Amino acid sequence: MSSKNGKSGKDKAGKPYAFDIGNPELPEEIAEHALTSGGYPYDEELKKKVYSEQLADLQLELLKLQAHIEDKAIRFLALFEGRDASGKGSCISRFLERLNPRHARSVALSKPNEVERGEWYFQRYVRHFPTAGDMVLFDRSWYNRAGVERVMGFCTPAQTEAFLRDVPDFEALLVRDGFAFFKFYLVIGRDMQLMRFHERRHDPFKRWKITDVDLAAIDKWSDYTRAQDDIFKRTSSKLAPWIIVRANDQRRARLETIRWVLFHSDYAGKDARAVGEPDANIVGTGPTYFKAD
Repeated sequence: MSSKNGKSGKDKAGKPYAFDIGNPELPEEIAEHALTSGGYPYDEELKKKVYSEQLADLQLELLKLQAHIEDKAIRFLALFEGRDASGKGSCISRFLERLNPRHARSVALSKPNEVERGEWYFQRYVRHFPTAGDMVLFDRSWYNRAGVERVMGFCTPAQTEAFLRDVPDFEALLVRDGFAFFKFYLVIGRDMQLMRFHERRHDPFKRWKITDVDLAAIDKWSDYTRAQDDIFKRTSSKLAPWIIVRANDQRRARLETIRWVLFHSDYAGKDARAVGEPDANIVGTGPTYFKAD
């Protein structure tokens, strides 16, 4: 099938099924296995009440962190990467929800214009960096070059190789210059991605989220996996490691991205009990987590 029509595969019993994004009925096999797809460690979503209570506590801690960042003139920068429909935007939204918008914002760039295409690759991103005391969260970042652009043929292999070679040095400069820098990569199972694409296609309030690139991703799962593996192997460094977040359950993913930042930050008035410890089943860094997908 073409990417606009869907994907065919097999259920756990080995029986074939077909996915058609235009069909309002989601295949039962996908709905049944979406949460646990990709080796996700939990078979139930976090309860809403527990999620809401923890989120409120963590957002209060984020306000303390923001006050510390302003007071100490820190430049805070976080990247949120991952496959289409992995939940990057919703994590960023909950992160910023209670913060002072004058000093905390998200950045989601559209495709580069003619002028930007002629610039140094990192230039269009650098102009959005935070000044002292501010927080900036990128919903996709310069890693487009090694992900979407590579898989969709929007850049050459030589451009991808140059990026993978140069980006560790670029990020090391940021950290050495004093940036508080976090790189989150959200991973999801294939059935979860299909279910979220289907929801976007048939929910009139979410239809704007699905693009031609999203539709093409249905048939390019393996290509994105290879790109993802290269990103992990070649761009995770001691100064700027990838933080992998298993994101089939969006509630847990939102909490753990916030918790990770708070747990690894020092600030006045920190309530260690409210912050807690990151759930190692959901979030972490290093080779073990790089195989989470």
